[in-house]
Amino acid sequence: MRFQDRRQAGQRLAARLREWSAGGALVDPLVLALPRGGVPVAAEVARALGAPLDILVARKIGVPGHPETGIGAIVGDDPPLFDLRAVEMLGLSEDQLGPDVARERTELRRRERLYRGDRSAPRIGGRTVIVVDDGLATGATARAALRHLRRRGPARLILAVPVGAPESAAEMRSEADDVICLHQPPDFRAVGLWYADFDQVGDEEVVRTLHGHSAAAGRG
Repeated sequence: MRFQDRRQAGQRLAARLREWSAGGALVDPLVLALPRGGVPVAAEVARALGAPLDILVARKIGVPGHPETGIGAIVGDDPPLFDLRAVEMLGLSEDQLGPDVARERTELRRRERLYRGDRSAPRIGGRTVIVVDDGLATGATARAALRHLRRRGPARLILAVPVGAPESAAEMRSEADDVICLHQPPDFRAVGLWYADFDQVGDEEVVRTLHGHSAAAGRG
């Protein structure tokens, strides 16, 4: 299975969620996108479910010199969540990663201010919360996001992604009440390989998508 772009991936994911929730499993749903790549996917899910759309900014902590390889992540003001086994194997320490954490924390706050503006964070307690991204590689950011949300008391916590590494999807089942991953290729390697169009999502597109969904919901 290969997706044309994030929008098509979101439509397919939405179709699976609607089918899966036909028995009324999604009570008071809230769709939370992990920006930036998860926003176009989540917008299609929220539209199909008639649910509000918001963001949860999580930042990956990468290996020094190889930032694309995640060994941890941060969300909000939570302390960093590291893959301690990977940190140890690489001969690193949490203190050594302090400057990387500080840099990502600064970027996280910038994005929160830009994307949310004056809006307050959505209510999580008692709701069905669906966390959406464009894919699941190491699972570092998804794990940090899910643990952050779990502490806020959702009635049900769901992770939904179009494609993911099979081992990461399996690991997330201990963090979420449900994990929906449409495609789990054994030769996963990277999220972008499973999209024909995987252009980077910019800040402007994120803001435009969030405002557009809010306006459409208001008209509804």
